[in-house]
Amino acid sequence: MAGRKSDFTLTKLDDLFTTQAQRDEEQLSKIRDIPLELIDDFPDHPFKVRDDEDMMQLVESVKERGVITPATVRQKEDGRYELVSGHRRKRACELAGFETLRSEIVDLNRDEATILMVESNFQRSEILPSEKAFAYKMRLEAMKRQAGRPRKEKVSPVEKLAGKDALSVSRIGEEVGESREQIRRYIRLTNLVPELLEFVDEGRIKMRPAVELSYLDEDCQRDVVDEIDLNDATPSHDQTIRMRKLFNEGNLTTEAIHAVMSEEKPNQKEKIVLRGDRVRQLIPKNIPVSQTEDFVCKALEHYNKFLRNRAERDSR
Repeated sequence: MAGRKSDFTLTKLDDLFTTQAQRDEEQLSKIRDIPLELIDDFPDHPFKVRDDEDMMQLVESVKERGVITPATVRQKEDGRYELVSGHRRKRACELAGFETLRSEIVDLNRDEATILMVESNFQRSEILPSEKAFAYKMRLEAMKRQAGRPRKEKVSPVEKLAGKDALSVSRIGEEVGESREQIRRYIRLTNLVPELLEFVDEGRIKMRPAVELSYLDEDCQRDVVDEIDLNDATPSHDQTIRMRKLFNEGNLTTEAIHAVMSEEKPNQKEKIVLRGDRVRQLIPKNIPVSQTEDFVCKALEHYNKFLRNRAERDSR
């Protein structure tokens, strides 16, 4: 009879006093209306929440139909909630005058929440390079912590990414449709000073020159920013390669940066430079930066047509 004891399992107290349906319901993620004042944004959230035209449309939608897809939050030890997914929905509710946000409460640790936060935001149609950069970095760090100790087998230099696990980088690349090298480039952008990173977001500095500049220290990067303002032109890829080489040799002085940046680049001899802040003021907010050139060209075509028509009227 003693052998049969091992087959006996004590029933949980919860199972004694609840039905299966109740237990199933309890296991489901809870959805409730949570006061906005109790919801904190995700720490170092890399995705910008803009009060642009798209936000105004979302506000109108929230006013008419409420929050259709619940936000995702996790409860913190102090009883407050941390927003994992739904920062735009939260802002829309604030602008709409709502006091609560319909949310799904999930049981996640910080690393799991970080990965989910990045995944959910990459469903957006318009993502800036700076947003990708910090999102990839946060996700990579979370994945590395989840992986635990480093692998015992030797890792070749090619598999290393500044001490980061190349396998995790490859996984991120596969999931978002980017090469491992491109993920590495984006993560390098997090080493840029804010001014240079803004130039990248505006499209004034391309990816490869930006990556080269990311290897300079802060003082040298700020000297580059000063030269960009002085010359009203950004450095070419070749110029950034030479500046990085001078930096590695310990010879990248302010004077050296000025000498490199003052060179006239062949592709800029007939280049027209427009001030980004002035141009953006004249372009609707729903036009993304990547379509700025096309918008400006079409606007100039209409203006030229207007001038021709006025000249014809004046000549009559």
